[in-house]
Amino acid sequence: MQKNSKIYIAGHRGLVGSAIVNNLKAKGYTNIIGKTHHELDLLDQEAVKAFFENEKPEYVFLAAAKVGGIVANNTYRADFIYENLQIQNNIIHQSYKAGVKKLMFLGSTCIYPKNAPQPMPEECLLTDTLEYTNEPYAIAKIAGIKMCESYNLQYGTNYISVMPTNLYGPNDNFDLEKSHVLPALIRKIHLGKALEESSWDVIRSDLNRLPIEGINGSASEEEIIAKLDAYGISHSPFSILDSPFAVQIEIWGSGKPMREFLWSEDMADACVFIMENRDFTDTYEVTDGSNTTCTPNEVKNQEVRNTHINIGTGVDISIKELAETIKEIVGFKGELYFNADKPDGTMKKLTDVSKLHGLGWKHTVELKSGIEKMYRWYQKSL
Repeated sequence: MQKNSKIYIAGHRGLVGSAIVNNLKAKGYTNIIGKTHHELDLLDQEAVKAFFENEKPEYVFLAAAKVGGIVANNTYRADFIYENLQIQNNIIHQSYKAGVKKLMFLGSTCIYPKNAPQPMPEECLLTDTLEYTNEPYAIAKIAGIKMCESYNLQYGTNYISVMPTNLYGPNDNFDLEKSHVLPALIRKIHLGKALEESSWDVIRSDLNRLPIEGINGSASEEEIIAKLDAYGISHSPFSILDSPFAVQIEIWGSGKPMREFLWSEDMADACVFIMENRDFTDTYEVTDGSNTTCTPNEVKNQEVRNTHINIGTGVDISIKELAETIKEIVGFKGELYFNADKPDGTMKKLTDVSKLHGLGWKHTVELKSGIEKMYRWYQKSL
């Protein structure tokens, strides 16, 4: 990519897209395009076609997607599969029609089987059953990988798929119904601390920024307390603390599942690094039987699979340890209650990042320092 190349970031206001925009700008790229949903509905095939015909971007980062946590994925199953398929179908196909030089498709490590080997290598894709709660989203992302592979093999395009682990960082989604586990825990524990300290200015400021089911900072204390209680932020009935302000935070599941987390700005750096330095042909090896690497054009009857790249840290942590780390950083003194009657999801999801390291990139932000940075950002955004 040249510094004046026209680069389109689909989803430029989201967690990943905004981080990619910032990374590109910091590296001196000057011709970056982003469109809001109001300006361009990515579900609208004709609108996307017109956009590519008019703008003619040279490079595309496909970071737009409908995303959410375990509750949202399991509740809005039709929305997740339809919207994600539609977005990626429109953008990938119109990129081909417009002659885009290189495209990056961003998916998720939820594409891997529920009982995948740990850590999960790229080669375990499509080898077993998916986790049920996020199956529609995962199938859409698998389709995106195969679409990129297929366009590359048939049309000679240069589309690369990357599968990030759980991401967190500035511009994350803190909606308690739809957010992922880490931002949800930060917000719940932040509100729990404010409740135990009776800091109503903090609570009202938080709810004014992001109301919970229509309840904002102008609601009565009784209404706010009832809504917080519905989302697992409540005065503890079991507290050993002799205080009317002791607060308990409910967390779904046993706390035993292990999860891997990557700072979103690290993810953006990995994406830009790969777009600048690597091509589709760097993502796989095909041999002719004599241990000589060759391209699909040289050996037409060989299979090209698993061309996607895991993006992660290769390090995981239990949900219990994660919650306790956030509790320490926020300064919450109350209790954490793990409700084992609620689903855990997959017990372990750790990525094998040897392929990524082999391509020349490694993460720099460790989890605790990343959480500290994210919490400071969240406080400043209120």
